[in-house]
Amino acid sequence: MNTHPPELPAVSPASFRFGVTGMSCASCVGRVEKALAQVPGVLMASVNLATETAAVTTDGSPSAATLAAAVEKAGYGVAIEEVSMAILGMSCASCVGRIEKALAAVPGVQSASVNLATETARVQVLAGTASEDLVAAVAAAGYEVAPEKNEAADAPVPGEAAVPSAREELASRERRHLLIAALLSLPLAAPMLGMLFDQHWALPGWWQFALATPVQFWLGARFYRAGWKALRAGTGNMDLLVALGTSAGYGLSVYHLLFTQPHHGEPPLYFEASAVIITLILMGKWLEARAKRQTTEAIRALQALRPTTARVRQADGRETQVPVSQVRVGDDVVVLPGERFPVDGEVLEGRSHADESLISGESLPVPKETGDRITGGAVNGEGRLLVRTTAVGAESALARIIRLVEDAQARKAPIQRLVDRVSAVFVPVVVVIALATLLGWGLATGDWTNAVLNAVAVLVIACPCALGLATPTAIMAGTGVAARAGILIKDAEALETTRSLRTVAFDKTGTLTLGQPKLAALQAVDGDDGRLLALAAALQQGSEHPLARAVLEAASVRGPLPAPAADSAVLQGRGIEGAVGGEHVVLGSARLMQELGVDLGSLAQVGQDQASQGHSVSWLAAGTKQAPRLVGLLAFGDPPRPEAAEAIALLKAQGIRSVMVSGDNAGAARAVATALGMDPADVRAEVLPADKAGVVRELSADGPVGMVGDGVNDAPALAAAAVGFAMGSGTDVAMHAAGVTLMRGDPRLVADAIDVSRRTTRKIHQNLFWAFVYNVVGIPLAAAGLLDPVVAGAAMALSSVSVVSNTLLLRRWKPQARH
Repeated sequence: MNTHPPELPAVSPASFRFGVTGMSCASCVGRVEKALAQVPGVLMASVNLATETAAVTTDGSPSAATLAAAVEKAGYGVAIEEVSMAILGMSCASCVGRIEKALAAVPGVQSASVNLATETARVQVLAGTASEDLVAAVAAAGYEVAPEKNEAADAPVPGEAAVPSAREELASRERRHLLIAALLSLPLAAPMLGMLFDQHWALPGWWQFALATPVQFWLGARFYRAGWKALRAGTGNMDLLVALGTSAGYGLSVYHLLFTQPHHGEPPLYFEASAVIITLILMGKWLEARAKRQTTEAIRALQALRPTTARVRQADGRETQVPVSQVRVGDDVVVLPGERFPVDGEVLEGRSHADESLISGESLPVPKETGDRITGGAVNGEGRLLVRTTAVGAESALARIIRLVEDAQARKAPIQRLVDRVSAVFVPVVVVIALATLLGWGLATGDWTNAVLNAVAVLVIACPCALGLATPTAIMAGTGVAARAGILIKDAEALETTRSLRTVAFDKTGTLTLGQPKLAALQAVDGDDGRLLALAAALQQGSEHPLARAVLEAASVRGPLPAPAADSAVLQGRGIEGAVGGEHVVLGSARLMQELGVDLGSLAQVGQDQASQGHSVSWLAAGTKQAPRLVGLLAFGDPPRPEAAEAIALLKAQGIRSVMVSGDNAGAARAVATALGMDPADVRAEVLPADKAGVVRELSADGPVGMVGDGVNDAPALAAAAVGFAMGSGTDVAMHAAGVTLMRGDPRLVADAIDVSRRTTRKIHQNLFWAFVYNVVGIPLAAAGLLDPVVAGAAMALSSVSVVSNTLLLRRWKPQARH
């Protein structure tokens, strides 16, 4: 959460206009106006409730941040929205810093984050800030904002301004330019190869000039343009280094060709150096772009799952093929065998299987029949299905998955901040080193030709692009393979934190168990089990709790369900109460019975026996509210998930401690823990929902804790943990509070998430190591005169390629949960 008040756009040097959120009535208007008027220097403040805007006139002394702070102190907010833009023309990490700086200077921008790997900018702005101002700021910095292009007009997915056509055209032009540059440079480079065989294949000087000039000024024009824009913006980038270096080599060759009179043969020329360097760098950029596209393979595969049309059944029974944009919630859609489901929905008719592997990572087809939920993008198997639409467009599960993955890939890891600081000063430092190399060699030896070549080598071996790509490409690849396995990582910070977990706390019901309990036993004090079950069913009608469903299912087998209880109320974490047939009835835990003073009598031992078998025990009491009497007990069996024991074993193999946190009785919780191979000492039983967050904080004393849950009751604990893991089969509240969402109920995915986090972070560290090594070792070698400019150019071109190629090894990762 950003604690700094946002900058507000100035309409004039002394006037501001901005949106205010949280107002509900005229008194709110007065409060905001009063708060603004009390700021020293404010001459007039006017707030409009209808448009939710504030107009403030000042004497020029108060800052926009001061005004925003006054609004927030009054208990209101300043309207913020996020803008996503596709940026064209970036070449290295210093470009990132320059665009972020330019965007941050636009009035109304709160924060700006630019990602080199995805070539996107995410900007937090005040609602109402003109997007044209952002585009103009990017253009002034020397770059271009690509126009947005949404494939489906009905359901634009935030972040999907990918403009494939613009980037495909750019990739095609780069490939064509690389081919031409290679053809022109090959005759210039041939003599270098001939020297290995003591052959002299050098071309006449003017032939070399004719071949090198188009490479330098036509195919290399991109470096001049970008370098000039960087200079105009008062900064530098990789393009400037290449332009300076190759121009020095080319200019030195032209000078020798025109003015040097050799004693015999041709004068010393270095056209091949400048031309081959440009060709190698063009090749490196082309290879880098290809590799970067592979890191986005997972997100592109998800985007490709969206069908463009749907077969809608009309009220008269006709089936009409319509664009997905025209499908509405409640429409009935027919899906034939082999087709993708165009919408989220519920099966009304038919039986089939759905292949959800690309959405949830589930490798086996999932059976679907009447009443089952369907996720858009999955593939229908062998049956014809009629599906009632429940979500379309941006609200569909697939759109939300894509949005989550894109958000994670666009955000920066904490370690990237260090890289950004280094990149901001990288190019100026390299230029200073190159100048020092030129002067040092020239003044020390008097050989200014050699001095120029050494300076050229310094300029062209420096590689800020490898630094810029090291972190974001690894995050893209890591979150991509994780999404393919059914693991959605919320952001780069969650990805980086997950690797350091020392303890994982599991909620029991629905996480380690199937969450589908059955009534295993019931015993009434007076032997009337039918009355006991009827009272419990009356209380539980309308409840969505898993135990309630088990009671209602058992009661429905015996006959019609009784009338619902009157004045029913949930006793959070303990049970439920209500009025049935004039009696006050309470159903809940042993702790609740103890609070009410209910004597469990002879059934206490029965309850302990049931708990020791791993059953959850609920007690029912009835009578007056002041003095209820025990009616009987109900025992529920909820078997462990088949994969749960393996999940605990995988975590143990990773050196991670597993703890069970459950509201169930101690006996049932320990029985499940023992069956799964957990240490009974690591069981926290009879924990109220409100106390789960406290248990997580207590466990955090031994290191970062991950919390795994699937319900609303788990949301506080998920938020309190270093990393929260929400089962995708759980609630939206739990998924919102979690840093990692598991798209299916397989606890082994927790170990997989930790594994992919560790591997991704290892890749980031490897990439940064090699990126720094290239520069820390290469630049001194070049300054010392130990590197030929062509070799330096090749090293520079291959540095970013090697970094991205190392990242692509992450694509080989396979989750344990697929076995």
